[in-house]
Amino acid sequence: MVIIKEFRIPLPMTVEEYRVGQLYAFAHASLNETGGGDGVEVLKNEPYTNHKLYGDGQYTYKIYHAKQKVPKFIQLLAPAGSLEFHEEAWNAYPYCKTVITNPYMKDNFKIILETWHKPGKPELENVHDLTPEQLAKVEVDLVDIYENPDRSHYNEEYDPRLARSEKSGRGPLTEGWMKTADPIMCAYKMVTVEFKWWGLQKRVENLIMKNERILFHNFHRQVFSTLDEYFNLNMEDIRELELKTKEELDKDRQNAPARGMVATE
Repeated sequence: MVIIKEFRIPLPMTVEEYRVGQLYAFAHASLNETGGGDGVEVLKNEPYTNHKLYGDGQYTYKIYHAKQKVPKFIQLLAPAGSLEFHEEAWNAYPYCKTVITNPYMKDNFKIILETWHKPGKPELENVHDLTPEQLAKVEVDLVDIYENPDRSHYNEEYDPRLARSEKSGRGPLTEGWMKTADPIMCAYKMVTVEFKWWGLQKRVENLIMKNERILFHNFHRQVFSTLDEYFNLNMEDIRELELKTKEELDKDRQNAPARGMVATE
């Protein structure tokens, strides 16, 4: 069984602002989630040219050490050393593709995320250019950052209902903000989940998809709420930040306790 869903995540910013913002937020989230042996290990972060599928862009190869981050029933069943996930990403912005695998499960586990970042409201259809047969299998889920998550995932610091960007004059967001927001863009994320493990397949696939939505929701609330922190940064600033972040991640992964989850892509 394979589950496919398209998450549409609108934000009150331009596509170029989001390009910087998502990388900035991910660097900070990675630091928060790393420690105690768990967390993000960046093996490669380098430009590429003339890729046959993705054009020019930035390639990253990361390992997520996640023993403490998965549900207890999986921790009990999983063999030692199996709770490690490898992520390859091709960032040919405004298109990005991410593939997450598990060395232990090999071809029996895969998460594929394909994202198009488009200006305008979340109203475009079939941005991933699927066939009618493929499109019929895809469920669309609108993720509104105005909606608060449940109490266990709520962070007042990243609440768009409270956040005000002084540099851009945007926020706090109010109900129905998408109708009048200018600028506005949308990340169209198509997520494909495949998990082949007899007796656990459907349960784990649904759990993964549920957690992807939670991660997308929380991460993009953070992207908007921290707009002033990266509003004047450019891509050179971001690459310098990523280098510094890698150094800190390598040091922190075996030391300070980790605090949560990191959104992919």
